[in-house]
Amino acid sequence: MTLFSPRVPHLFPRKTLARIVAPTYAAGMNVDEEEAHERLLQALEAPGVLEDLQRGISAALERKQGPRVPADKLLDKLSTGIAKHGGNVRAAEATPAVSAVLVRLNLEIGLAPEPMRATLATPRGAAALEQGLAALGAHLVKELLKSSR
Repeated sequence: MTLFSPRVPHLFPRKTLARIVAPTYAAGMNVDEEEAHERLLQALEAPGVLEDLQRGISAALERKQGPRVPADKLLDKLSTGIAKHGGNVRAAEATPAVSAVLVRLNLEIGLAPEPMRATLATPRGAAALEQGLAALGAHLVKELLKSSR
């Protein structure tokens, strides 16, 4: 899948994603947000992880964009939401799909047992991971658009 816009990687670099995903990670892993942020920075260095999260955000943006809303206007609102509140967002609802994303992140930093990687590689696990990326992306877009007002 291609990204919604070439601007997505610029709006959501590693540090920004770590900051806005930290509340969800902290809630799901029962750690404080500072520890969550450190773990996310580390996990987002692994190949493909940053791109997967950006892809989830892109999918949410495509669903959010209506026929009369230009992509640049939507991205400008997201940018405002990130700048206005430092990207502070509430934690996403804990679902099995979002938990699959957290497992993927933990695998990349060695906190999840390695057999979980094989579980995520199964058709059911891969579907849960994709669903989780989409759900997390939708949550982040919703929160950032809400804070851009």
